[in-house]
Amino acid sequence: MEGIPTVPYRLGVDIGGTFTDATLINEDTGEIRIGKISSTPDDPSMGFLEATLRILRENNVSASEVSYVVHGTTVATNAIIEGKIAHTGFVTTDGFRDMLEIGRQIRPSLYDLQFEKPKPLVPRYLCFGVPERLDARGEVLIPLDERAVRQVAEMLREEQAVSVAVCLLHAYANPDHEKRVGEIIQDVSPETIISLSSEVAPEFGEYFRASTTVINAGIRPVVARYLERIEKRLREEGLTAELLLMQSSGGVYTFTEAGRKPVFMVESGPAAGVISAAYLGKNLGYGDIISFDMGGTTAKVSLIQDGVPKVTKDYEVGAVAKAGVGAHRGGGYPIRTPVIDLVEIGAGGGSIAWVDSGGILRVGPQSAGADPGPACYGKGGTEPTITDANLVLGRLSPDFFLGGEMNLEVEAACHAIQTQCADPLERDVVKTAYAIVEIANAAMVNALRLVSVQRGYDPRDFVLVAFGGAGPVHANRLAAETEMPTTIIPMSPGTTSALGLLVTDLKHDYSTTMITQVDRLDIKLVNHIYSDLEAEGRATLEREDISPEETSILRQVDMRYGGQSYELTIPLPNHPLSPADIT
Repeated sequence: MEGIPTVPYRLGVDIGGTFTDATLINEDTGEIRIGKISSTPDDPSMGFLEATLRILRENNVSASEVSYVVHGTTVATNAIIEGKIAHTGFVTTDGFRDMLEIGRQIRPSLYDLQFEKPKPLVPRYLCFGVPERLDARGEVLIPLDERAVRQVAEMLREEQAVSVAVCLLHAYANPDHEKRVGEIIQDVSPETIISLSSEVAPEFGEYFRASTTVINAGIRPVVARYLERIEKRLREEGLTAELLLMQSSGGVYTFTEAGRKPVFMVESGPAAGVISAAYLGKNLGYGDIISFDMGGTTAKVSLIQDGVPKVTKDYEVGAVAKAGVGAHRGGGYPIRTPVIDLVEIGAGGGSIAWVDSGGILRVGPQSAGADPGPACYGKGGTEPTITDANLVLGRLSPDFFLGGEMNLEVEAACHAIQTQCADPLERDVVKTAYAIVEIANAAMVNALRLVSVQRGYDPRDFVLVAFGGAGPVHANRLAAETEMPTTIIPMSPGTTSALGLLVTDLKHDYSTTMITQVDRLDIKLVNHIYSDLEAEGRATLEREDISPEETSILRQVDMRYGGQSYELTIPLPNHPLSPADIT
């Protein structure tokens, strides 16, 4: 009896602000094929479909030969930044409806008298409190007033709330009240999408939990529609492969799970590049790496130690998306989900150079994007960009851009720099182009130091992996400034992030809260909690057709020193704890 032939191809598609990249891998031969098209900001799913069909067509691969597709996207981040989330309601414990308005004390610039807190994602008239109260152990102090909940549900329906976030005090310790609130709202308005904090982010800290849940609720309809469009179009083309999405933490999960918990994919796109850098470094024998990804819109920098990217939960998204501890904390909406720790700055190939009112040359954060793009693209853009400057300096070939599919217009780049920057500064074009590049380099060197020196690491001990369409052009200068001894450029730097989509694992993160001192730790209870979390994870993977033999479990615990408010993530052995493990 002949064996059933295996489906040999894997496809990764990464949508960036300027270009959409595709990577196709033949699992039998290891052969890699790549493709790149301009992004379609008005409807990113169109760019996804075009990139997919084009790379399959050019390589004579039928849709039925693809085993699975992994997608990296910033559609969730863009919805938040652009304020295009769904009409969302918020339900919390009575007396705490202003939680989103109050926020936290942290501000990005301590002495900035003009600073304004981000506008709450849910307006106050859609925030409601319901009578109920739990203590920190999850014990009921005030029973849930179901009649009040029903009244709130009626008001939310009248206000046409599409999605509702529910975050009750101490629901991480006892989710019963939250679940009942969700059931009542669903009963009153069956079409309403419900997000419960006890399911999305079951951790202590009511504002952070509420913010995470609100973001999940706000982007769920947006992401669901986007994924439905992609899946429908792919199925119409005969592609029956499993569809996966890159998470912010560097793992992937299914479209179904992403539609339920899209907050876990807010930083989907940049995570893929870091995973790819770690994979490349591992294969070349390097474990300590600084990943540098410079695309058309932004530059992203991340630190990888012993082959493992740094992951944080100290993350926020607002005017821009940013992770880690730095000078900009407090300017966005916090998210308590695992995110690859990176610094992102507005210095991509399409970042616009301009002269401010004081006669000082600036670069970014505004970007020319994919449409119209830099002046040299010949698509109607008139603003000078970093790409234009590199072209004027002879660092880019005008005849072999985008694999030879696109010719760059040197005269248009010179004209843009001349009129917008060189003339106001009374300098020649070449010197002004060099100044634009050096200003961008200075910003990126600062980003490299933020992920290394500021966090106690010496960049000279690391290898620089530079990729993205613009990364290799600037890599040597950055390495020289930080005294990094080795720079690695991938074979196809412009599609490296798409490769990262295909070299990671299916992954799910589960957490809960148990507040206690180590010397009073109930080891039996801790083992029971980890057992429940593990069972939940295995059940999810089983539904996704992953066998127990292919499953691995990583246990971690967030701990803090007494009197402090910052946690350290500590790895734990993957077996039931004993007193010896604690001491």
